[in-house]
Amino acid sequence: MELFEKKFKDSMLSKVPLLNRITYYIVRRKGKQMRPMFVFLVAKMVSNGGFDERTYRGASVVELIHTATLVHDDVVDDSNRRRDFFSINALWKNKIAVLVGDFMLSKGLLLSIDNEDFDLLKLISIAVREMSEGELLQIEKARKLDITEAIYFDIIRKKTATLIAACCGIGAASVGANQDTIQQMRKFGEYIGIAFQIKDDLFDYSDAKIGKPTGIDIKEQKMTLPLIHSLNTCSKKEKAWLINSIKKHNKNKERVKEVIAFVKENGGIEYTVAQMYDYRKKALAILNDFPETDYKKSLVTMIDYVVERKI
Repeated sequence: MELFEKKFKDSMLSKVPLLNRITYYIVRRKGKQMRPMFVFLVAKMVSNGGFDERTYRGASVVELIHTATLVHDDVVDDSNRRRDFFSINALWKNKIAVLVGDFMLSKGLLLSIDNEDFDLLKLISIAVREMSEGELLQIEKARKLDITEAIYFDIIRKKTATLIAACCGIGAASVGANQDTIQQMRKFGEYIGIAFQIKDDLFDYSDAKIGKPTGIDIKEQKMTLPLIHSLNTCSKKEKAWLINSIKKHNKNKERVKEVIAFVKENGGIEYTVAQMYDYRKKALAILNDFPETDYKKSLVTMIDYVVERKI
């Protein structure tokens, strides 16, 4: 990971001093770096320990694209903070933030093209397309509040899981794995990504201090699984009250608290946790096809971290 960080920093270099100042700031506020870790661990598990520059490039592409999407997300969400740091748009305004996101996107694409990593480029491009579709689908459905469980899973598969699927697919492809293994690893990443997003949605109903206030999804009219399950299982009268609360009273703190309490009392949390563990089980089942190695054990640890994390 230390060697990767240096290569990642180098992949962002520019002849524009302003860009270098901003990218230096981005590198300093790095997050958990879970995505490049998936690239490396899958590459090592599939090849039994060996990888080369292609794997480093694959991890850099993933991190460049991921960072670009975060910078753009902060503009779209009008957010001033990320990981306890000021966001790029808060410090340098929206126009510069959008251009920095575009720069990082192009850097990621060119890193693949210049090295003729066209298979890796295809995997990451599919993820970028699906992430955009997922975000737009969520915005469209939030207006009507007509999200079914199937649509919810489609949204989170595209919005969150597709990038982790790309990480795992790129990890396998970077060491020359066959198409079956690459697709198997993509599925593995998709299951982990879905579990990751479900866990994020559960934080909205948590009492723990996690860096974002409780009930933020309800305030933003985002329909998450605990709420969808409650809407599907409550009476007509309760359903009308819930929809009215989200549509017209989503900025009222007391009403949001009442909605959270209702969801908890009606089994929304237990149902959602069970779904999350089901996706964990599906991901672990895919790993059963691979021999026992330290890399496989580390991937199991990563899966456990995704569902047990406190932030």
